[in-house]
Amino acid sequence: MSNQFLLTIVTATLGKYSDYWLEQLLKIKGDVQFILVYPPGVLIKNIDDSRVKILTSPYKGEVIQRFTGLLNATSDFVMALDDDDFAHPDILDLSRKYFQRFPESWVLRLKIENINYYDEARIKQDWEANADIEQLEICKKTPENPFPFQNGNYKGLLEVPIAPLDKLLDIRHIIFPWKERTDQNGIHFENFNNRVWKTELVKKTLCEVSQAMNILGALTWLPLWNLDRLLGLFVQAKFYEKNVVIGHAMPKPEQVRFIVRDGAVKGMRIYLWSDLLLIKCYPQYGYLWNLCIWQMYTLPRIFGKAILLKLKEGRRKREEGRGKLWWGI
Repeated sequence: MSNQFLLTIVTATLGKYSDYWLEQLLKIKGDVQFILVYPPGVLIKNIDDSRVKILTSPYKGEVIQRFTGLLNATSDFVMALDDDDFAHPDILDLSRKYFQRFPESWVLRLKIENINYYDEARIKQDWEANADIEQLEICKKTPENPFPFQNGNYKGLLEVPIAPLDKLLDIRHIIFPWKERTDQNGIHFENFNNRVWKTELVKKTLCEVSQAMNILGALTWLPLWNLDRLLGLFVQAKFYEKNVVIGHAMPKPEQVRFIVRDGAVKGMRIYLWSDLLLIKCYPQYGYLWNLCIWQMYTLPRIFGKAILLKLKEGRRKREEGRGKLWWGI
């Protein structure tokens, strides 16, 4: 799928991103295409960079906007990035060298640093140089070190196995709904965003996701859910091979700065919709049933938290209004 762009970075946006975010995005070097996908009826900012492609999705919502952007990627590799997170300016060179060394890999798992959005100094800190992909040793899970990812001390490229989808249904999640999941722990992952994927695999998966969403009919644009975990697990389910290594994880320093915001800012997300689509297409995988059942039991907590946040926000606005009235007297 090679053309003038080697990497496409797709961002679903409402156009509320900061000037600083856009400035840093455009500092990414090389043959990188940036696809920004807006919902209908939003004022679109003019960006003077030939690498930027602006699209408008049919409906408002992260799922359909991200979906639209990924479908329009024509590069060899693709990455989803939110409009408040940051990627290393040399991400293209890193990705190119990685896939040259590991042409059979599906994905490069970038090192992500979670940073509180109040910590402006850390967000704007100069990026450290990436490690030399060609010189990094391969780190494997061994009997002596069965969980190398948890200790965070690996110095080389850590092998990333496919998610263990063939795990059996754990009926304890049905009997004891408060029991936390543990099958997601480890170096394998569920989410799609902030990783560099082979575009060919992603596009083949998107076709199947699109067919699966037909069950929702006119609700394909349904808000309050996203494509992140759905697509990450869909790719792995579609091309599943037991215990296969699908890529590698980068060591420190970070290549992505993920900006952590409180719940009042982030808003509510209901992942159950996407989990049900996974079950619809791949009912044979116990891992997905465990995920779906556990999500069902979390819904009351999700709605309860959303109501509480709304009440707090309403009280804050009332207090601000009283303050303005006081000072206006």
